[in-house]
Amino acid sequence: MSIPNIVYKAHATGNDFVVYADPTGEFAPSEDEIRSLCDRHFGIGGDGLLRLTHPEYVADLSAEQLQTCQAGGAEWFMDYRNADGSLAEMCGNGTRATALFAQREGYAPAGEPLRLGTRAGVKILTPLGDVAPYGRDVYQVDMGAWTMGAQDAYQVTIPGTEGSANGTFVDMGNPHVVALVEGAGSTLPQVEALNLVVKPRVEPVIETDQNVEFVRIDDIDRAQGCGWATMRVNERGCGETLSCGTGLCATGVTLRAKTGIDHWDITVRGGTLRVDVTDDDVKLTGAATIVAQITLL
Repeated sequence: MSIPNIVYKAHATGNDFVVYADPTGEFAPSEDEIRSLCDRHFGIGGDGLLRLTHPEYVADLSAEQLQTCQAGGAEWFMDYRNADGSLAEMCGNGTRATALFAQREGYAPAGEPLRLGTRAGVKILTPLGDVAPYGRDVYQVDMGAWTMGAQDAYQVTIPGTEGSANGTFVDMGNPHVVALVEGAGSTLPQVEALNLVVKPRVEPVIETDQNVEFVRIDDIDRAQGCGWATMRVNERGCGETLSCGTGLCATGVTLRAKTGIDHWDITVRGGTLRVDVTDDDVKLTGAATIVAQITLL
């Protein structure tokens, strides 16, 4: 086995992971090992696997990506894999779980901002402590630049569910289509009633498989410049998850374009997170939790 015998279980607002440290680069996981560990019946269970290692030990990184990590001051890298073993460019919730793990285990100084390499560039994570209403061990993640396609350019359906909704493409380092439901242009059921065990369909077909978010606007306070929304997500490579960091950011970008509101508290099944959007970047604020240390037999 190319996995160390000590691993950890962590989650960030219910988006859960198997986590381990590989400071010497000797424990690159195989797809079979990832699927086995992330299996919820025969393994530990998780939406994905996080390997904390140095950038030079990540075999798939290009010379340009390695240079980006070096230029961005990222000593550590989040090598993230989906539960099916596939590579993922980015995981916003995973960065918070990785940062908490790195600082708890002494790989990075506690209480200080952490520059973390990812396949979507270097992300800066700032620990904020306990912050209501977001929870304990809260981090703000500078998620970097975003790009958005034409609003409502896609039609989103769910096999076996009547109705459809318009979707907007957002790139957060990984691809998303955000569909607003319970409003004009949507004939899908309310957010809580959607069957997201089934993979949604997006038309026209996007060349790269994407995550799909379904969102309801709950309230807006224009005087304060804040909004509240509810979101559910089907993630490529693992199905519905309780939270998706990049999906929350893509949702904030879409909601800003539709309403002009920059700041959103978005509730997912795993909790509530803050998304702050500007023309240049997105910041995501939410909690992280280390659940257990596990010895593999």
